[in-house]
Amino acid sequence: MRARTVVAVAVALVLAAGCGSAAAPAPSGSAPSVSGATGGSASAGPSGSGVRVAGQVADGLNSPWGVAVLPGGDLLVASRNTGRITRVAAADGAKTDLGAVPGVVAGGEGGLLGLALSPDYATDHQVYAYLTAADDNRIVRFTYDGQRPPGPQLGTPTTVLTGIPKGSNHDGGRIAFGPDGMLYAGTGESGRPDLAQDPASLGGKILRMTPDGAPAPGNPFPGSVVYSLGHRNVQGLAWDAQGRLWASEFGQNTWDELNLITPGANYGWPVVEGQAHRAGYTDPLVQWHTDEASPSGIAYADGAIWMAALRGTRLWRIPVDGDHVTGAPEAFLTDAYGRLRTVVAEGNGTLLVSTSNTDGRGEVRAGDDRILRVAVP
Repeated sequence: MRARTVVAVAVALVLAAGCGSAAAPAPSGSAPSVSGATGGSASAGPSGSGVRVAGQVADGLNSPWGVAVLPGGDLLVASRNTGRITRVAAADGAKTDLGAVPGVVAGGEGGLLGLALSPDYATDHQVYAYLTAADDNRIVRFTYDGQRPPGPQLGTPTTVLTGIPKGSNHDGGRIAFGPDGMLYAGTGESGRPDLAQDPASLGGKILRMTPDGAPAPGNPFPGSVVYSLGHRNVQGLAWDAQGRLWASEFGQNTWDELNLITPGANYGWPVVEGQAHRAGYTDPLVQWHTDEASPSGIAYADGAIWMAALRGTRLWRIPVDGDHVTGAPEAFLTDAYGRLRTVVAEGNGTLLVSTSNTDGRGEVRAGDDRILRVAVP
């Protein structure tokens, strides 16, 4: 077991030094604000753009949140509200209930959230999960043995990291292993904004740790898993072709954000929201009004960040090259499938996109919730 490890004094000293700064109709409202783009406005994806729903992988899912792709293409899907994991067959979408993850206490925006496979999954069969427990949000891992009968296929969880603040909202929840083999987690400030600037709190941060939950080598704050701070509610993590980390973040009343993450940087919440151009805080590269986004999962594919929008009920494409955005974001699937939660780059020009209409905030449609296969150019 690894409890949270934060050296508040070391973090505070660094903070004191300061941080670097098929397509539907076009969305209503103003275009997203883009820093470093070549111009243009938000688009719904022109005819012939090549972005289309190529098929449905599965339907009838209950509040799907995390999605992990197994070797061979089958999926593990976490249900936020029930705490259960479902295996979805790549061949025909058949669903197998693998059981509940012990210790999940669902409520509000909390429950069974992100999933990630160990970098050594082929040999250790370890699955990581971010979940809401009785007293906190935490990361656990367990063995998955698909050769056993469905009931006992999930092993007993082992705690990796505890002490992430929980609340009725802003619980973060996305986890992913980076190109460096380290485990990253996006957390929220659990409805207590000041935690995002508190060096002793794991809330409102991006965390980086070893697979065992220890502070990762080279972290910006010695002895701490904190990688960046000043976040309101991080729910999307993805690396581009150059290994740069991008993160999506819920704003409050005005601006949702897409950030390029720099180790040790302060992204401003709650002092600033969106592009403030204020010394000591790092601005997002793209910002949206909250009715156009409320972003959750992101993935990198084909030269762009693809971002699922919940309240915005659309899939955003943000073209990037290196450390800058190269054009105006485009919106696809607007209002076609409702709230969109998770995006996974499948390779070969396709994405997996999950809907989130059974989470208590969406308009439930026949067949919800579902996972779609989306073809991109």
